[in-house]
Amino acid sequence: MSHIVVVGAGQAGSSLVAKLRKDSFEGEITLIGEETAPPYQRPPLSKAYLLGDMALERLYLRPESFYADQNIKLRLGAHVDAIDTAAKTLTVDGETLAYDQLALTTGSTPHRLPASIGGALGGVYVVRGLTDVDAMEPEFGEGKHVLIVGGGYIGLEAAAVAKKKGLKVTLVEMADRILQRVASPETSDYFRALHASHGVNILEGTGLSRLTGDTRVTGAELTDGSALEVDFVIVGVGIAPATSLAEQAGLTLENGIKTDTQGRTSGASVWAAGDCASFPYRDTRIRLESVPNAIDQAEIVAQNMLGTGVDYVAKPWFWSDQYDVKLQIAGLNTGYDSVVARHGDKEGSVSFWYYKGDTLLAVDAANDPRAYMIGKRLIEAGKSPAPEDIANPETDMKALMKA
Repeated sequence: MSHIVVVGAGQAGSSLVAKLRKDSFEGEITLIGEETAPPYQRPPLSKAYLLGDMALERLYLRPESFYADQNIKLRLGAHVDAIDTAAKTLTVDGETLAYDQLALTTGSTPHRLPASIGGALGGVYVVRGLTDVDAMEPEFGEGKHVLIVGGGYIGLEAAAVAKKKGLKVTLVEMADRILQRVASPETSDYFRALHASHGVNILEGTGLSRLTGDTRVTGAELTDGSALEVDFVIVGVGIAPATSLAEQAGLTLENGIKTDTQGRTSGASVWAAGDCASFPYRDTRIRLESVPNAIDQAEIVAQNMLGTGVDYVAKPWFWSDQYDVKLQIAGLNTGYDSVVARHGDKEGSVSFWYYKGDTLLAVDAANDPRAYMIGKRLIEAGKSPAPEDIANPETDMKALMKA
């Protein structure tokens, strides 16, 4: 009987094994995860779960009973030591496990501060897994001062949660502006104003020189020469694809585990999906760090493991929740040269439309789900309304879909 092994029990891994069973695969399935919790949602960790608005069981992607009911062997708290693609075996905690096909859904790992500048001190956290959030939750006492390092979406979301819990928040961003790597100046301006209105102290163009303290962080020295007293620190300076296992196995890497359009890696009978995988997209190669990509790509890989031969066509979309603002993003803004703003029907709702020449690339919609949905459909249909039509408040947005 054929045996499919999936390494990485996150969103992609859980979606892949579920799809295999849904598509009537009757062979043996083993899903291996390093964490002790069954596969769970990550986005709510630093928001609803940390705020106490979501119980642990609601984080789980599927009931714990699902895996046994579907005859999926779930190995949690397990570490894969090595892969031998020639022998088609893995070494898991010293035990040899044979496979017929293997999928790597190993996800990503957060960048941490170097120990040389205090990154190993107590009270310094990253936001990635359940254990990270459980460890930092007791720190969120009202009136405490948290330093957040990094002004991307993770840092800004952490700042919003900290303010909701009554903390004093300072956020430092080394770049000239928050969200510089991922969004337009217009989107940065919107979120800077939002956080300022809630009392977050944002320091842009300011880096962290070092954290101070004996065994636990008590302060921070910044690149502008100032010093802060802090109670704890949250680090949100990006993530990297988890590729060490693939590298050990001799698989080709290119900004992640390199796959073809169907999810195959350079290793025979080895596939990859989710945060860890890079794949062809239009005339380039990308890696998408998002829940929708993890689900969609993993399900395509599951189909292809069963011989369907379907290309994965990514439809990028993302979201971020901060205070009472829901940001929804459609498309990829890489290479944009102009941005058009459109104000929505409700106060505070706005969307920013990214163009390269006359081509619509992406939309950032803040509290404007209508603009997001129309923008997403336009992008996926390859339609590009004239920028002046987007900017004109009299434009019937639905009519743009028919143009």
